[in-house]
Amino acid sequence: MAKINFGGTIEEVVTREEFPMEKALDILKNETIAIIGYGVQGPAQALNLRDNGFNVIVGQRKGSKTWDKAVEHGWVPGKTLFEIEEAAQRGTVIEFLLSDAGQIALWPTIKPFLTKGKTLYFSHGFGITFKEQTGIIPPADIDVVLAAPKGSGTSVRRLFLQGKGINSSYAVFQDATGNAKQKAIALGIGVGSGYLFETDFKKEVYSDLSGERGTLMGAIAGIFEAQYEVLRANGHSPSEAFNETVEELTQSLMPLVAENGMDWMYANCSTTAQRGALDWKKKFKAATLPVFQELYKSVATGAEAKRTIETCSKPDYREKLAEELKELRESELWQAGAAVRQLRPEKNTVEASMIN
Repeated sequence: MAKINFGGTIEEVVTREEFPMEKALDILKNETIAIIGYGVQGPAQALNLRDNGFNVIVGQRKGSKTWDKAVEHGWVPGKTLFEIEEAAQRGTVIEFLLSDAGQIALWPTIKPFLTKGKTLYFSHGFGITFKEQTGIIPPADIDVVLAAPKGSGTSVRRLFLQGKGINSSYAVFQDATGNAKQKAIALGIGVGSGYLFETDFKKEVYSDLSGERGTLMGAIAGIFEAQYEVLRANGHSPSEAFNETVEELTQSLMPLVAENGMDWMYANCSTTAQRGALDWKKKFKAATLPVFQELYKSVATGAEAKRTIETCSKPDYREKLAEELKELRESELWQAGAAVRQLRPEKNTVEASMIN
């Protein structure tokens, strides 16, 4: 493992240099990896593993939309695509990649196939960490591991096809064979990770739920809406408000942060922007720190898990979700965003090339 200095804290991380694909393939050479769940993470991880040369099968309900999607992706019924029960029986590594609510519903179906010596794999620590609420308690004679890509399935696949990798965490919850850690890392490398850092199931889900509700999705969306509304209320046009709120951030500034860090982005902006950002950063931190503390407490007490399970398990959840997303999509902010995206030069170039 490589020792890296993270701002004064030394961490051991796994990179492809010390754990190459050949090693991962050798560790898993006798394993059949069964992907259960072909929605968000499932397709990306299954396809990346297949492209990397691992023995992979997919388990889905025949006649479902996800079954049809798997067929479109080249999985062959009766050879690499099976009903869920048969895939779980054939698999020696079960990648349980359904949604958290889906895992709860399917657990009684999967559990009988988790026989001695098999490996149960997750990409999220939710089901295990909140086992009192989910009922997901694995048998004692199997390995239980995790490799969690830090991004959506779409990003996992896209970065893989670009010859890059996505950062992932890995963890071992249960080591029945004595080889669980090596298998977890090998699977993490196999699904397309750039580097892997060690965690545990509880920390993974606590950080993941906090991040999704915080800076990754919830907080950033809320901040976008607040600034946009203030600009519009003071007479700025939708185009100006959207560009100053979202477009400049996502298209210009965040790529600079990704490239060399926040300080480098600041250094490459005007002195007026630098001064204002440094002054107001402290006020925004002071205003939001109590919210993030409240959020983390809600995650750690299980309140967020309880709400997730209760709402996502309702039969009409997808319909209500579609309504909420429709409201978001049809708001002026994101209608302005749709118009701005159409006006991007590269968008017009791509569309012109498609027409020609």
